[in-house]
Amino acid sequence: MSFGLLRFPKNDRHFMWTDHSKSKMIQYFISESKIRGVIKKHDRIETGIAPKTVAVMQRNDRGKRKEELWVMYQKIGSKKIGEKLNIISVWRYPGVSPKKEVPIPEDVLNILENIN
Repeated sequence: MSFGLLRFPKNDRHFMWTDHSKSKMIQYFISESKIRGVIKKHDRIETGIAPKTVAVMQRNDRGKRKEELWVMYQKIGSKKIGEKLNIISVWRYPGVSPKKEVPIPEDVLNILENIN
């Protein structure tokens, strides 16, 4: 399924995508390849706000516009069996976020709190 030029990712042996992450991809115009790139080569890694999650960030500066791309995921399975990443949420953060603090937008935070 696709929405305009943005193509929804499909679950495979490496990644599982939540409906929430897909809706945030549309909201923030972030592609699957960009998300995979953030996970593979991130500038910062933090403990996620949801239990057993990790949040990774990559700078995405364009000229005078400074921003960060964030991806929150959870590891599923084991290295023996095969590890998968469950992509929980993605978002853009304008500017530079403070260290040791994952800057989660209010709407994302409310949804994550309701899941737990």
